[in-house]
Amino acid sequence: MSADNLPIKFCTQCGHSVEYRVPEGDDKLRAVCPACGFIHYQNPKIINACIVECNRRILLGKRSIAPRKGYWGIPAGFMELGETCREGALRECREELCASVGHIELFGIYNVVPRNQVHVIFRGQLLDEHYQAGHETVEARLFRENEIPWEKIAFPVVTQALQRYFQERAFGQFSIQEENVLEDFEECE
Repeated sequence: MSADNLPIKFCTQCGHSVEYRVPEGDDKLRAVCPACGFIHYQNPKIINACIVECNRRILLGKRSIAPRKGYWGIPAGFMELGETCREGALRECREELCASVGHIELFGIYNVVPRNQVHVIFRGQLLDEHYQAGHETVEARLFRENEIPWEKIAFPVVTQALQRYFQERAFGQFSIQEENVLEDFEECE
């Protein structure tokens, strides 16, 4: 069990204490309720994000919350129940950068296995230059490629996605790719 997968202690169906074992026909350790037999599956979290461009500049927000408070990132956050990935990415743009984004297209799927996360990253265009820091950011700013504060980017997944974005933009053709992100970050910063 990783730190991100805190053990389940009680059954969500009947409230009885669970035990960890490999259920019949399975090959993974699971929380199983001995009282009602319910098997609790833990799955990766889905993070929706968007690389927002305006006149060849990228909109980034400086985080006001942990983890990585004070570092820069693209608008991103956990997917909510009842929304699509695209809707979640647009919601994050509004919440974090008060930005209206259009022409949104899927850019990539990034598997962040050390964090048990799947990042669904879109790319889109800022519809107007009205943006500002939202409730999870202290600053919002448009950066040209050569101005990106690479050493202050919050998460390796964002660095990897932005690097590919700039490479593909230089050739004038974007692709949709699935990539693995093997690097992690230090949470104590």
